[in-house]
Amino acid sequence: MSWWQDMVCYEVYPRAFADSNGDGIGDLPGVTARLDHLRDLGADAVWITPFYPSPLADGGYDIADYTGVAEDLGTAADVDELTSRAHALGLKLIVDLVPNHTSDRHPWFQEALAAGPGAAERERYLFRPGRGADGELPPNDWRSAFGGQAWTRVPDGSWYCHLHAPEQPDLNWRNPKVRDAFTDVLRYWLDRGVDGFRVDVAHALFKAEGEPDAGPGQHGDPWRNHLMPYYDQDELHPLYRDWRALLDTHPAPPGAVAPHDRVMVAESAVFDPARLARYIRPDEMHQAFNFAFLEADWDAAELRRVVDGSFAVPGAAVTWLLSSHDAVRPVTRYGSLRRARAAALLMLALPGSAYLFQGEELGLPQAHIPDDRILDPLWERSGRTERGRDGARVPLPWSGERAPYGFTTAPPDATWLPQPADWAGHTVAAQRQDPASTLALYREALRLRRAHPAPDPAAPPTWLSTPGDDVLAFRRGALVCVVNLGAEPAPLSMPGRPVLVSEGTLDLDMLPPDTALWLIDTSCTEGHTDDFQA
Repeated sequence: MSWWQDMVCYEVYPRAFADSNGDGIGDLPGVTARLDHLRDLGADAVWITPFYPSPLADGGYDIADYTGVAEDLGTAADVDELTSRAHALGLKLIVDLVPNHTSDRHPWFQEALAAGPGAAERERYLFRPGRGADGELPPNDWRSAFGGQAWTRVPDGSWYCHLHAPEQPDLNWRNPKVRDAFTDVLRYWLDRGVDGFRVDVAHALFKAEGEPDAGPGQHGDPWRNHLMPYYDQDELHPLYRDWRALLDTHPAPPGAVAPHDRVMVAESAVFDPARLARYIRPDEMHQAFNFAFLEADWDAAELRRVVDGSFAVPGAAVTWLLSSHDAVRPVTRYGSLRRARAAALLMLALPGSAYLFQGEELGLPQAHIPDDRILDPLWERSGRTERGRDGARVPLPWSGERAPYGFTTAPPDATWLPQPADWAGHTVAAQRQDPASTLALYREALRLRRAHPAPDPAAPPTWLSTPGDDVLAFRRGALVCVVNLGAEPAPLSMPGRPVLVSEGTLDLDMLPPDTALWLIDTSCTEGHTDDFQA
């Protein structure tokens, strides 16, 4: 079994993690200095979101140099130090690859603008003539994920495609020069010792030939994303097979994992299990993010359906996540800290790998960002109707009674994003002293998860019968997880089975609403179905 099949990977958003030099912006030396927190939590790997040079039109996902380091985040030497320290602590290092688009400040795009229509430089991107008598209309009806049309017109009359912000022009992946350049990028970071890549919007690199209209319903039902002409095209898969072959054969420097043990993770917003499974065939990606699980409601039937669907392809790697830098934090999304804690125990008990986003282990809620401090392009692109994702990207609180809570030595009003005034109880330092804290819950859950691994991370859990439709119970090996997702207490019978960890106080006769528990039951056998009947 490879390390990534049941890993717990901790996502770090570097500008919001820890600031080492007092400028109010988190940086790579700050991450390195705080890696002990991840080790003590029980993580197996760390995923660092983009630290490359960027104008920050989209939080660093508009990249101007794929092998550079942003000046406000550090240097190449800081990357090496972070990599070395992570490996010394037993942590694997995963970095972001953003291949769908570049920044509009990238030299390629600047060359394309200067070269003019028909030039070879423009073939690296998707420049197209407009429709209408004078080309005044966009080439098709595609919509940006950030709102508005997915095309911007340049002064010479041509239009270029951007599925995100206008500052993020999409690349033309049918151009061999684009493919060759990204192969070099992969080699560069492998040579620096990274253990894997998270591939941003991996479902969107190729667009359908001829770029036909998408028609009505764009960004409606995500289960139909694979029908959009700019998503989930068949040409993606030969590319990913090439990348997988590179990861499996390119020499590894000292300290990094062996080539055959590297990992490539797809951020693919493909919700149909059969379609998503194509990204993680044995010779393509190793994993794909499970967005159906992240977006599921707090509902027993829906969660069971999503879990079952996630194991629909025998032997495929399965991932779980409750949050990320793009999602509303679980405490806010589910409506309470209690539910978020119960959801964490449910997720961490499932076979497969789990991804945690910084601050999840502290039970942070989504923060409110004042209008004049919002950075997310969704805010302006939506006509200031969608506040965007900044509320999940607020700097982490480490210690102290008031902002900036040990994140920086800069004044509170100088932090990258403002922190709430009531987060003193959420700090790492405060929660370390509280055995009932969310941090304590995560630490104990990750310790037990490691002590009681799933026999087969790719095999589905065994569902157990429960006293009601609002209760889920399942077993992975000897570890049993029970969750009450209903509004009323549920009868609970578990004689002689010690509770290992739980959300909330238990009387061992009733399981309160929004409560989860773990226990060990070595007497369970395959096919046993009456373990939790009243």
